Amino acid sequence: MKLDNIISSGTKATRDGFGAGLLELGHTNPKVVGLTADLMESLQMQHFQKEFPDRFFQVGIAEANMMGIAAGLATAGKIPFTGTFANFSTGRVYDQIRQSIAYSDKNVKICASHAGLTLGEDGATHQILEDIGMMRMLPGMTVINPCDFAQTKAATIAIAEHHGPVYLRFGRPAWPMFTDNLKFVIGKALHLASGKDVTIFATGHLVWTSIEAAKALAAEGISCEVINIHTIKPLDEEAILDSVSKTRAVVVAEEHQRNGGLGDAIANLLVHKMPVPMEYVGVKDSFGESGKPSELLDKYGLGKNDVIWAVKDVIDRKK
Repeated sequence: MKLDNIISSGTKATRDGFGAGLLELGHTNPKVVGLTADLMESLQMQHFQKEFPDRFFQVGIAEANMMGIAAGLATAGKIPFTGTFANFSTGRVYDQIRQSIAYSDKNVKICASHAGLTLGEDGATHQILEDIGMMRMLPGMTVINPCDFAQTKAATIAIAEHHGPVYLRFGRPAWPMFTDNLKFVIGKALHLASGKDVTIFATGHLVWTSIEAAKALAAEGISCEVINIHTIKPLDEEAILDSVSKTRAVVVAEEHQRNGGLGDAIANLLVHKMPVPMEYVGVKDSFGESGKPSELLDKYGLGKNDVIWAVKDVIDRKK
């Protein structure tokens, strides 16, 4: 695909994609049940609740209890989708996820909204930036971080057919939509644009940011390959190595701490298989703060200009 052909059809929140996907699953898969910890409308689960009230459980502000209930429902053959903010889906309940879900390979789908800095005005206590690292370290846990409405809807539907625990991460703000007609497959990277000078691996909201950066760089004569790594675990190692063998330079962009996220996963692969100059675009070991999403991304080094700087840096280093 050419960069010029990647255009936004409008904006819509990734959490809306989750709500739409869950509703569709309600009609197609009677084993799917929903649970929320007092955040039904924030995760757009009210549509499922309205259509299937007997398959929906409002547990209140009791996230640990929700994970235990989900594990029990999975044991009984149901496919539970839990819903709360990413901070409360991981940091608050890590023990329950590890002991009751991951350790015994329960078929629970942990659906986490309002992740990263783009949560915005709710501030640092809610803007979890280490959740991908926490979840990808759990044996057997699949970790998915889609980039827009359509991809989040597709991922929500896909994980119902995948047996085993899944962490599905998405966000709060309206965001450009551009994957409407693109296929989603768990564990398979999505090749968005071909290039020869550098590969940008991006995930979540930073995929669109990386596309904008690549377009700006193209105007300067720099050719960027852009690949959407929506599935962080299992990592599509073949797609990564194929691209890097051509470009020999890498930038990874993610709305997460530099430690433990997609960047570290790719670095671990490359250091063993294909060492090349590499740069991270991510939060540099700090908490966030209250503010507008776009302003926070710029302040914490996750904006378009940060991707552009990183690309030029790795290209200089490979000369």
